[in-house]
Amino acid sequence: MCRNIRPLYNFEPPADDDEIRAAALQFVRKVSGFSKPSQANQEAFDRAVDEIAHITHHLMDDLTTTAPAKDREVEAAKARARSAERYATA
Repeated sequence: MCRNIRPLYNFEPPADDDEIRAAALQFVRKVSGFSKPSQANQEAFDRAVDEIAHITHHLMDDLTTTAPAKDREVEAAKARARSAERYATA
């Protein structure tokens, strides 16, 4: 589950609301152990996702760096290359 959580900071363009919400959803799924909560737990689950997404927005806004922003396409290409090497058949 948590393999889907990707770094969101210091990218150009910056992480958008959908990316932040997706990361929050994956975090709550991992912590709760539910990929889809029961109706009895749905409200608490959704509230947790909303709160974590909100806090993540604050975190992204407050972090500072002098490093140049990373290019999403370049980082994705690197990840694909690592994956191809890792899963290559001999």
